[in-house]
Amino acid sequence: MHDFIHTTHPQRVVFGAGSLRHLAREIDALGAKRALVLCTPEQRPQAERVAASLGAQAAGLFDRAVMHVPVETAREARDLARQLGADCAVALGGGSTTGLGKAIALESGLPIVVIPTTYAGSEMTPIYGLTENGLKKTGKDPRVLPRTVIYDPELSRTLPVGLSVTSGINAIAHAAEGLYAQDSNPVMDLMAEEGIAALARALPAIRTQPDDLAARSDALYGAWLCGGVLGAVGMALHHKLCHTLGGSFNLPHAEVHTVVLPHALAFNAQAAPRAMARIERALGGLSAAGAPAAVYALARDNGAPVALKDIGMRAADLDRAADIAVAHPYWNPRLFGPAERDAIRALLQRAFDGEPPG
Repeated sequence: MHDFIHTTHPQRVVFGAGSLRHLAREIDALGAKRALVLCTPEQRPQAERVAASLGAQAAGLFDRAVMHVPVETAREARDLARQLGADCAVALGGGSTTGLGKAIALESGLPIVVIPTTYAGSEMTPIYGLTENGLKKTGKDPRVLPRTVIYDPELSRTLPVGLSVTSGINAIAHAAEGLYAQDSNPVMDLMAEEGIAALARALPAIRTQPDDLAARSDALYGAWLCGGVLGAVGMALHHKLCHTLGGSFNLPHAEVHTVVLPHALAFNAQAAPRAMARIERALGGLSAAGAPAAVYALARDNGAPVALKDIGMRAADLDRAADIAVAHPYWNPRLFGPAERDAIRALLQRAFDGEPPG
């Protein structure tokens, strides 16, 4: 057993079908009186129903959450919260809305209640991201950790199958990188393997029967565990590449994680054999060729994109992406600084073309 440090974050989780009905109670538990409800434009009708259920507890609604949290949008929402006298925020949706709530909390200190409708997992982390001048910057701050998370599988039953699969593989990425993180520990290893296994069970079942409540519950359970890993340990090459591709080239968040993950795992495979064995075991033997191929098969066989060229990346931007990624690298089990620029460029080319991981 290696030496380790494990930090537990103070957070309340309410899990179960129909648990949205407890929202008013959870706001009361925070000592809050007026909640600003956050959502994307597409989820406004659902957010309006949530606000209506709160009655006088709802201060207002902001429906302009978008991917990668542009700093201008964050400031607009923060200013609205101040104008309305909101003393907490309720973020309904996926990672974009949760990220907006975190951005408000970063400057105002308002507590956040998150109601996830996807499997992003960011609701379990003190990690925030803001995009300014075409560059996405991330950081950690205890102020942005959502105080309460309400997981209601009923709310994800209508999540489109395609987004369900990519969102689920996005969550798997958090756990996969947690298994070879510099500050990994046995507790996170258990959570990571169990989270990957739950999502590997859930995603094919959701594709077969999208409103299967048991499968939706498994997927949210897996997202919770994988998000907990993301919040507790550091991330590596995969997340650096996805932050680069998403923030600088505006690629869709879940899809870019889905495409890149097999290739990032292949890059690290020889440097992290124990992590690869755990990932392959959690995926239930989807491939005899190892963890990277198993993740690729999970995406391909369930209809998810496997090529950057299919989600908006331009071939002409691959060189710039490689340069950005290696300029300020994250810690990684296999070094990927400027000296490895050509290897990163080759990885991106395979991901762009949709080839199996090499």
